[in-house]
Amino acid sequence: MSTSPIILWYRRDLRVSDHPALSAACEAGRPVIPIVIRDDTVDALGAAPKWRWGLGVAHLAETLGAAGSRLILRSGTASDVLQALIKETGAGAVYWSRLYDPAAVARDTDIKATLKEQGIEARSFGGHLMFEPWTVETKTGGYYKVYTPMWRAVKDRDVDAPLSAPGRIPAPDTWPKSDELNDWALGAAMNRGAAIVRPHVRLGEQAAQSRLGAFIAHKVAQYDEGRDLPATDGTSGLSENLALGEISPHQCWHAGMRARHEGKRGAETFLKELVWREFAYHLMHHTPRILDQNWKEDWDAFPWNEDERKAEVKAWKQGRTGIRFVDASLREMYVTGRMHNRGRMIVASYLTKHLLCHWKIGQAWFEDCLIDWDPASNAMGWQWSAGSGPDATPYFRVFNPVTQLDKFDKNRDYVNRWIAEGRSNPHKDALSYFDAMPRRWNMSPDDTYPDPIVPADEGRKRALGAYENRGF
Repeated sequence: MSTSPIILWYRRDLRVSDHPALSAACEAGRPVIPIVIRDDTVDALGAAPKWRWGLGVAHLAETLGAAGSRLILRSGTASDVLQALIKETGAGAVYWSRLYDPAAVARDTDIKATLKEQGIEARSFGGHLMFEPWTVETKTGGYYKVYTPMWRAVKDRDVDAPLSAPGRIPAPDTWPKSDELNDWALGAAMNRGAAIVRPHVRLGEQAAQSRLGAFIAHKVAQYDEGRDLPATDGTSGLSENLALGEISPHQCWHAGMRARHEGKRGAETFLKELVWREFAYHLMHHTPRILDQNWKEDWDAFPWNEDERKAEVKAWKQGRTGIRFVDASLREMYVTGRMHNRGRMIVASYLTKHLLCHWKIGQAWFEDCLIDWDPASNAMGWQWSAGSGPDATPYFRVFNPVTQLDKFDKNRDYVNRWIAEGRSNPHKDALSYFDAMPRRWNMSPDDTYPDPIVPADEGRKRALGAYENRGF
């Protein structure tokens, strides 16, 4: 056991710095065999998240190769793959970073129990979150259902200092065979959209660190205002990298704390956003139903439309609702794989309130289209917007997408960047949308921009009427 290899199972932790599992494996002084497994949880990913994960895996393989190590790729049921590798390599331990969605928890729990029964060391480590969900409790011992009290409870907690990348990753004498990443065809469902989205990707650990550094140096002081302006590059953009663990929340937290100590005004708001992410995971851990059921059960009887074939749903997905803020945001997602946070709220509110469509429709569409897709944040965001979730926007608060545009995009820089119809010289990003979208949609920048399928005022009245009729 003292010389047997340690299998390091990578999942959504695609980095080498501040990686507790990797650091522990290297400190053991035994050979380390990093692996990635394509199992059913990978195959279940939507088109954009699966493609982006594949890019991250390829980049991690390059990083490990430069450090004198390798990344071994295998396909199959995770337990079967691990058993085969243990037999092939004589490994005496398997280490991994924890995940928190129900499917991953069930898989990892079974694997850990089986390995321990066989006398194989099985250890899971933190790193994806700053605070393990079971360590954050209310004064009465329960979990937090409202964000602000949770923020107050954790804001002064010590957050572990980030770990440096190991100076050396011990290699085995013989490496096991590996699949070829290209054979996995992880980007197949992206079709021609991959070429459009790719220039907007900030890939890998070094890019994530540069992104964080630039944000702290140049943007965080104005973050309070800048994060609400979709035409302004005022956010960190780190959701893409956090989702895949190309940077750790600990690294972001300590950078934000330094900025706050330096008196940079928006730093605390940035820290609050990091805890908002923690809150989503806190809820997913304690109430996993948030992923696929109304968190507030009294919404189960609400008559949302669940038919994705309806013309209104199709128009929403295509960015052809006739509501410019909504359409611009959806097109931004299709071209870049990301969407401004203000746009996410407007898009979600319009679908669930103006169109009275179930939040699950939007949740699934984001899961297919976002390169920064995160199971906890996506579910909580949609339920927050719909009114059915914890700490939700009041159900009677219906964002007016027209007045929101007047407030946050006064000069229409954002909508002009993403909507081509009716413009003599459209922005290149607006035109890129027509190159990225499925050909079957049969849309052209020369089309006439549509009238609203449901005008803002009419949709608000319809939503409030539906709520009143259901006794809300």
